[in-house]
Amino acid sequence: MRRAAPGGREDAMNDDFDPNAAPGPDAGIFGLPFPRERCRLVLVPVPWDLTTSYRAGTAHGPGLVLQASSQLDLFDLELGKAYAQGYFLDPIPAELLARNEALRPLADRLRALDHGDPAGQGIVAEINAACEQMNAWVYAKATAVLAEGKLLGLLGGDHSVPYSAIRAVSERHGGDFGVLHVDAHADLRVAYEGFTHSHASIMHNVMTAPWRPRRLVQVGIRDFCEQEYLFIQDRPEEIRTFFDRPLKSRMLRGEAFAAIADEIVAALPSKVYVSFDIDGLDPTLCPGTGTPVPGGLRFDEALELLAALHRGGKTIVGFDLNEVSGGGPPDSWTSEWDGNVGARLLYKLCGWSMITNGWSALP
Repeated sequence: MRRAAPGGREDAMNDDFDPNAAPGPDAGIFGLPFPRERCRLVLVPVPWDLTTSYRAGTAHGPGLVLQASSQLDLFDLELGKAYAQGYFLDPIPAELLARNEALRPLADRLRALDHGDPAGQGIVAEINAACEQMNAWVYAKATAVLAEGKLLGLLGGDHSVPYSAIRAVSERHGGDFGVLHVDAHADLRVAYEGFTHSHASIMHNVMTAPWRPRRLVQVGIRDFCEQEYLFIQDRPEEIRTFFDRPLKSRMLRGEAFAAIADEIVAALPSKVYVSFDIDGLDPTLCPGTGTPVPGGLRFDEALELLAALHRGGKTIVGFDLNEVSGGGPPDSWTSEWDGNVGARLLYKLCGWSMITNGWSALP
């Protein structure tokens, strides 16, 4: 918890900013007061969960993370004062959230219809059109952030939302990068439930796009269908998946996770986009998420994996964090817990992004 310091100030981007003190009422993400133009990293919130197939709520993820973030202490033994480079969260777009909330009942109605019901075709078409509009909105935001010379982070929302952000990063780097994908699910289904841009289809859409990255490396995968497994097996040069059960078996037989993390990172090219679905963590850390699955990474293992990117000489060229949800009212304990864990994971993603780009030194 942030507490006021008895005295003294640290050098930061604002002369009157005391990073030891409680954040002010107008502070931004993590209680930081820095204006957008002076920040290295811009976070784009995308409150969207139309295609979440188990339970809704991830559209409120950006708000939950923002609310929890002010309780996080800025100083970090791993990251030092990387925050001084500046992180800025754009305003949560009310119009996008309102559009999502208006259409969400349609998606729920579709799932209640019998398979093949003609009424479902119109619903699918309307939701697909809305998702295309969301993709266009994200693409415009992402390309604008990158054009400013800033690092891009996306805060969802369900896991469908980073598609256009990954496209923008790919265009920026000529496709010369890899995606580190942490998730409980492979997300390689084809238009799941008829939704072209389903949260369960994000990596299929990315890896079949003409601008696809050089490689997709997946970690924590433990819930997938045969079609997805065969998709992975057919593309050994493009996709490397560290399935959760074999990975845990190695650890139970005595292998250190730090060594496994280095192996995971070694499978990536030098530039890395991190796509982190919070359900890649053990669900005790994210009980409110849209599709929780037993197993997954412990929090310290997730942090070790991010640290391994720096050890391995990789550069983070963008990232997203998705599927943070409360599973109940915003003031419920699960909402607070999921938002808390999400905020702390986001802080580490931000910090390692600064360090791997050479903008901040290790403490």
